[in-house]
Amino acid sequence: MLKLTKKADYGLIALKHLAVAGERGTASAKEIADAYGLPLPLLAKILQKLTKTGLLQSVSGATGGYRLARHPRKISALEVIKAIDGPIILTTCFTAHGHCDQSEKCTVREPLRKVHESIMQLLERITISEMAGEPAACEPENDAGKRFTSAIEPLHVL
Repeated sequence: MLKLTKKADYGLIALKHLAVAGERGTASAKEIADAYGLPLPLLAKILQKLTKTGLLQSVSGATGGYRLARHPRKISALEVIKAIDGPIILTTCFTAHGHCDQSEKCTVREPLRKVHESIMQLLERITISEMAGEPAACEPENDAGKRFTSAIEPLHVL
C-alpha cells in the first residue's frame, strides 16, 4: 500500500498552516504542533529539515518561528515529500539498481511505471496553495480539489 509517512504528512500540514497564515506568515513549531495535536519534538525536526532543504526560513525574535521560503503556489506536495522522505519508490524497478530476478519476464513493469509516473505528476501539480484552499492558477476552482481528492483517496494517503 502506498502511504505517506507521518513525517511527510506533518510537513504538509505545517506548510499548509504557514500558507494560511498569509501576511503574518510565521508560526512557531509549538504553535503548529498545538493547533493540530502533533508531537512537538518530531515536528521541530521536520521543520528543521524543511529549513535545510530551502522550503522554509527560520525567523528569529519574539514573533519568530518559521515561514515559507517561497510563495505557496511555487511549492509542490512532491517537493515537500521528497525533502522529508527522499525519493518516492513504488517498486524497486524504478530505482537506480532497478533489477530483479523477474526483469526479463515481467509483465507488470510497464503498467506500474505508468502508475508511478502518474502519482509523481499528480503530486508535482498539487501545490501548498491549493492545499490551503486557493484555486489552481490555471484551472477552474473546483477541478483541482476534486482531482486531488479523487486521485489520492484510493491510495489511502493521509
